[in-house]
Amino acid sequence: MDKIVSILNEIQLPFSYNHYAEGESPKPPFICYLTPKSEYFAADGVVFHRICDYHIELYTDKKAPETEGIVESVLDKHRIFYNKSEVWIDSEKLYETLYSFEMEE
Repeated sequence: MDKIVSILNEIQLPFSYNHYAEGESPKPPFICYLTPKSEYFAADGVVFHRICDYHIELYTDKKAPETEGIVESVLDKHRIFYNKSEVWIDSEKLYETLYSFEMEE
């Protein structure tokens, strides 16, 4: 988990694991990240590789290509292959740009 936190610190936006408590989210842009799944490679009861799926959710109140560029340049710097998708959350009046990828712990 230290590796993903280090990467998020480089992006220099406020971030939280999974969500912010109601009423405590910072002003956009901000990030929520989570690990929805992990796969471990093991043999003889010993884990050799820990591979986790990560989601970085970038929240903005308007389309923000320059902010997306910052996130993407940090991911690129760390040679992380990611998939990107976007959705408008009408109830929150926010765009969510989702970066999903796998990374070894």
